[in-house]
Amino acid sequence: MNENALRAMLEQLVGGELSADSVVEQLQRLPFEDIAGARLDHHRSLRCGFGEVIFCLSKTVEQVVGAFTHLADRGETVLATRATQEMADAVAGAMEDTVYCPVARTILWRAKPAELTGHVAIVAAGTSDSPVAEEARVTAEAMGAHVTTHYDCGVAGLHRLLAEIDTLRKARVVVAVAGMEGALPSVLAGLIPTPIIAVPTSVGYGTHFGGVSALLTMLNSCA
Repeated sequence: MNENALRAMLEQLVGGELSADSVVEQLQRLPFEDIAGARLDHHRSLRCGFGEVIFCLSKTVEQVVGAFTHLADRGETVLATRATQEMADAVAGAMEDTVYCPVARTILWRAKPAELTGHVAIVAAGTSDSPVAEEARVTAEAMGAHVTTHYDCGVAGLHRLLAEIDTLRKARVVVAVAGMEGALPSVLAGLIPTPIIAVPTSVGYGTHFGGVSALLTMLNSCA
């Protein structure tokens, strides 16, 4: 339950459109609800502005379906990340209008049409970084942001990045996703005034160390 829904319910109670019993019934599952293997945080959107996101890795198909459908029953947008095709098919079989993005590995169900605001720009160094970048895109859009994507803009071909600079300058925040040596956020920070969220990926070879090299480069650039 989000703040707008709670206000509307209380206004209906004051106006006599809802009974006290019906309001109590709706509030009984706050702040959380026990289901098999999980405690769903129905109070999170009141605290943080967006409901609980389902992290599917290491969960069973049944656990994902249960969490997804129970959250949707509360009338809020539901997002699941790191989901498999099998999980997506099972959720789609349990409820309508879910959208699975196989690249991002996300399942999204919107309680109502999105009213996107602001501007989040997502920049990915290489095509191999697209899964992480797409997960960021779907997540930002699910939380109400207008998103533009700028992929295959790594520093190995700096002209590709420079071609996007005018748009990136207009963004409220830039999410820079890169593997290999992780230089993209540092280069961007020297070109635009926009706050940058640096995201390392495990794409690379040589002394990449599974993404640790990119992580350390980004941490040093932040310092």
